[in-house]
Amino acid sequence: MRGEAIKNAAVAALALICASGPAWSQAQPAKPVDMTKETLSISTPNALSTRIGPLQFNQGRPTPKTAEQIYDHLDFVRAVDVFLNALPGASLQAMRRGHRSMGAADNSFVVFEHYLDSKTLALTGNTESIFASGFLDLTNGPLVLEYPPRVQGVIDDMWFRHVADYGVTGPDRGKGGKFLLVPPGYKGRVPSGFHVARPRTHAVWAITRGLADGGDVSQVAMQLLSQLKVYPLAQADAPPPTEIVNGSGNAANTVPANDLSFFEDIDNLVQAEPVDALDPELTGQLAAIGIVKGKPFSPDARMKRILTDAAVVGSVTARAILFKPRDPAAYLYPGSGWFSPLMGGGHLFMRNGARLLDARVAFHYGFTVVTPSMLANAPGAGQQYAVAAVDSGGQWLDGGKLYRLQLPPNVPAKEGWSVTLYDPQTRSLLQTENLQPVIGSRSEKLKSNADGSIDLWFAPKAPTGKEDNWLRTAPGNGWFAILRLNAPLKPWFDKSWRPGEFEEMR
Repeated sequence: MRGEAIKNAAVAALALICASGPAWSQAQPAKPVDMTKETLSISTPNALSTRIGPLQFNQGRPTPKTAEQIYDHLDFVRAVDVFLNALPGASLQAMRRGHRSMGAADNSFVVFEHYLDSKTLALTGNTESIFASGFLDLTNGPLVLEYPPRVQGVIDDMWFRHVADYGVTGPDRGKGGKFLLVPPGYKGRVPSGFHVARPRTHAVWAITRGLADGGDVSQVAMQLLSQLKVYPLAQADAPPPTEIVNGSGNAANTVPANDLSFFEDIDNLVQAEPVDALDPELTGQLAAIGIVKGKPFSPDARMKRILTDAAVVGSVTARAILFKPRDPAAYLYPGSGWFSPLMGGGHLFMRNGARLLDARVAFHYGFTVVTPSMLANAPGAGQQYAVAAVDSGGQWLDGGKLYRLQLPPNVPAKEGWSVTLYDPQTRSLLQTENLQPVIGSRSEKLKSNADGSIDLWFAPKAPTGKEDNWLRTAPGNGWFAILRLNAPLKPWFDKSWRPGEFEEMR
């Protein structure tokens, strides 16, 4: 009886809800539909004029020629997507190949003992710090990365995804220590006494920046040479020596290609890494152009033509996004040519839950190192960067002209600042008689104006009396500049201090 009473009460409650529902819950009168218009909106005419040329259909079905035309276009579009979306992996593949060309095998390091110079093609490389760069291969099991105090280090996987920081921005807070790098799928014992990283790829890139106390770079170089080590966990009790190669003065290319070999690099990366190292979306894009784990990449003549064209279009698209960003958030100041390498999306290139695809493309076409610490978010720590490729009139910077850049007094950088010049073609250090085209707070002869501001000059020849504040450019070559602030201070963040624009001086 009690169950029957509950049932009746529920039915009565449901009836009350339905009776008191809003007017929209009741049937509405049907609106007349123009079926001719509706049919046209979902149909395809027999003849179309499109951006890929005229297309012909038979009652919605493509003619053989049109089907071929459309598939050529589809393969091209997907190949361009692969170029733009797989750029992070291609960048590290190129860098790894460049390391090997300098004699640095996996599980060894290239150390730029006398700083990076323009003989090495490297995306917007830093000429003012001592760096050690190495690719670590976990295929045969876990590796130990041992590093000294007072370094700043980053581990990225082979698709340029952040794995871990070590050193001053890592868990050791600059005291030095050991990271255990565990390969994908590893089920063995993980001993205590290590910071542990679990990358999604078998290989990783480790980049270590030595931090000088009082500008003593010789001590930094010696510390990296003697205390930076990598060895198998299985040999931790008696580690073998780590090979170090001096990269300074080495003619090598670490920049990804803009031709068919770009896709060959991506295939080599896919074959070397686990099948689940990528998300299904990018894996599907790669498969659509013939790059599949476990299968040979052998495009026919037609597909080679399409891929070659796609590499050209993909690369010029990346150049446009890098040097002429259309996202207003990229620019540091209204009406300015200075922009940020991250365009406001952080190291994950995310904003409001959406991936900033253009920001990711621009970054990986022009820059390296992915880490949350790549841009300081608090005064007095890390680094900040500003990039400029145009003058105050919005014209590209020209190596045959004379420019002045004025920096207001008190550049807000606790640990120094610099302006470095790069070639827009290679995105590497500008090649002139000066192998390290940089000027800044460490330049011994740099002169300030009476009010504390600093005028920097850029031209093929120094203006009379300005030699100490001058950087050489090359006639016939464009260039762009990066302003680096180490340990930036509050006036940078609140924008009460801002650099001037590059002014052409006639």
